[in-house]
Amino acid sequence: MSVLDEVLAANEAYASDFDKGDLAMPPARGFAILTCMDARLDPAKYAGLSEGDAHVIRNAGGRASDDAIRSLVISHKLLGTAEWFVIHHTNCGMEFFTSELMGELLESSLETAALGDEGFYDVGEGPGSSEGRNIDWLTISDQQQAVVDDVETIRNHPLVEGTIPIYGYVYHVESGKLVEVPAATEAGRATQTAGNSA
Repeated sequence: MSVLDEVLAANEAYASDFDKGDLAMPPARGFAILTCMDARLDPAKYAGLSEGDAHVIRNAGGRASDDAIRSLVISHKLLGTAEWFVIHHTNCGMEFFTSELMGELLESSLETAALGDEGFYDVGEGPGSSEGRNIDWLTISDQQQAVVDDVETIRNHPLVEGTIPIYGYVYHVESGKLVEVPAATEAGRATQTAGNSA
C-alpha cells in the first residue's frame, strides 16, 4: 500500500498555515550536520533545529562520502557554515553487513533482502546485477572508529578550509543522547584561525 495520499494530506495541512516563505538561504545558525538516514533519527529534535537553522546532510551511516563532502563544501563556500558535526548512531544498519555481502545480495536479486539471526539474506527471485560489487558501501565495523575516520576524511580534504571545526558524536537511539567521540573531535580541530591561511 502506498503512503502517497498520507504524504500529500500531511503536506496540505502543513502548507495551509505555512509562514516560513521568507527565510534566508544561508542557515541562520551557521552550521551543518552530516548524519545517518535512519528513520529513528530526527536531527531537528536532537539538535534543537527549526526550519532555516542548519544544513542537514543525510546518507546511509552518515558517512563522509564524496557526495557528502561535496555538500559540506557548498555549505561553507557558498552559504557560510562555520562549524560541522559528524553524527553516527548506535544500532546502525551499516554495522550488519559488508560491502562483499551487499554485492552478493544485489547479484542474486534487486528485491528487498530479509534480516535474520545470521544477518541479511536474499529472498528475491532475481534477476540481480553484479554492479553492486563495484561500489564501496562504506559499511561500519567499529562505530567509534568510523566517526573518527569520517572526521579525518573531511578534515584532510583539500577543499575543506582549516578554520572549520568538525565535531564527532554518536547518537544513542536507546536514550536520544548525543555522546562525543573525543578522538574524532580532536581530529576535527580547526587547524587555522579565521583570516589566517597559514
